[in-house]
Amino acid sequence: MELRNPCTVYWLNNNLYLNITNRCSNNCYFCIRNFRNGVGKFNLKLRGEPHVSEVISELQDAINRRSWNEIVFCGFGEPFERLDCLLEVTRWIRKYHGKNLKVRIDTNGQGYLLNEGRDIVKELREVKIDRISVSLNAHDRETYNRVCRPRFDDAFEKVLEFVEKTKKYFSVNITAVAIPEVDIPKVREIAQRIGVEFRAREFVPCFFN
Repeated sequence: MELRNPCTVYWLNNNLYLNITNRCSNNCYFCIRNFRNGVGKFNLKLRGEPHVSEVISELQDAINRRSWNEIVFCGFGEPFERLDCLLEVTRWIRKYHGKNLKVRIDTNGQGYLLNEGRDIVKELREVKIDRISVSLNAHDRETYNRVCRPRFDDAFEKVLEFVEKTKKYFSVNITAVAIPEVDIPKVREIAQRIGVEFRAREFVPCFFN
């Protein structure tokens, strides 16, 4: 049964996830948030954006529940919509849990578009982010614009630039949802050309409950 109250912190298997915003610079037609209120038993449809202190408070309650593989910034929105929150929460994790916990960001790769003028790589290195997973979800610009419906005109190219910039300092991988419009082998070729790992993700149809 899905929880009635929206969650900022939730978990699946041995990963702990942080749902810090529902805003996103893409409007992907296949996004799970278009068809569900959450994942597992957790409601991820936020009523408002939680303050940093609220995120940390929920995180404190959950972080010692078990030995987590990773803490992941991933919810029903794009984490880089709230870069300062992401950084502050990660600082807290590093302060109180040191290097014992791996921290990952699941992103659409539009961090520089969303935070113009900021040196994101530098800021992420300062808080010691471990891994970044970039949802590319297309093999070319035309397909990206059609299926991801980005806010920014040059989003596809900027996502690839983001991967190029971040791969030098973090463990980075590209992912793509296996939908009919996307040529998965071509996306894999893009990842190989850039020099990062690739993972295809299963499409969850809207008629699933």
